[in-house]
Amino acid sequence: MQNCYFSKTNCHKAKTMSLKTPEKYLITKRIDEFFVGIYSAFAFVTRFFKEVFKPPYEFKEIIRQCYQVGYKSLFLITLTGFITGLVFTKQSRPSLSEFGAQSWLPSLVAIAIVRALAPLVTALICAGKVGSNMGAELGSMKVTEQIDAMEVSAVHPFKFLVVSRVLATTIMIPMLMCFTGFVAMMGAYLNVHQNEMTSLTLFFQNAFAKISFLDIFSSLVKSIVYGFTIGMVGCYKGYHAKNGTEGVGRAANSAVVLSMFLIFVEEILIVQVTNHIRYM
Repeated sequence: MQNCYFSKTNCHKAKTMSLKTPEKYLITKRIDEFFVGIYSAFAFVTRFFKEVFKPPYEFKEIIRQCYQVGYKSLFLITLTGFITGLVFTKQSRPSLSEFGAQSWLPSLVAIAIVRALAPLVTALICAGKVGSNMGAELGSMKVTEQIDAMEVSAVHPFKFLVVSRVLATTIMIPMLMCFTGFVAMMGAYLNVHQNEMTSLTLFFQNAFAKISFLDIFSSLVKSIVYGFTIGMVGCYKGYHAKNGTEGVGRAANSAVVLSMFLIFVEEILIVQVTNHIRYM
């Protein structure tokens, strides 16, 4: 009797297992999720460009986000930029002194800061501070269903939360980049003046002797692209957060990592295009 009973239960389990349809994937689960994520990100960016030109325009929220991105990051940007210029000048001096070319130090520092260091340092600092903040803030609103409540209360959450933040980062990162470059040059001047007693006027004359319009324009383009990337990645990760508080932390972390990775990729591409234009 027991064998008959167990055989019946086994048959019942086999029938129930056979009724469950296995999950089907085009390739594998991870590869399918990767391509679905790319499509979702592309749709998110496309939606931004559709919404940014449609009224109503959230000017108050854009100004508030510009304050959060710009003013709240000013102290950290100032400290980082000054240390960057000072340390880079200190590290470059011994190499130039071996060839008796200390007079080229202001030009070398200016080229490095204007072309690469100012936009890259600003973007990386803001990706860590601003990007994580956006991912955590929107992620917490998503998992607590505040975004759904905004839709019910006739507030357009995408325009109010996403468009305003992306515009704020796109506007403020170039401004912070210019300020970072200025502070870094002052740090470089402090080191040059300490060692060679060079005047401020002579230092900036030598520094910008080799800087062209293309260098300044490419740095502005870089900072605009970096700002758009930081805002878009932070908002996308936060807007699609799930699984409660764990998802909020994951959204903030992945926003920083992905934005930094994309910044380095964009740096390589823009440098290649700029060098091609420079040596045409």
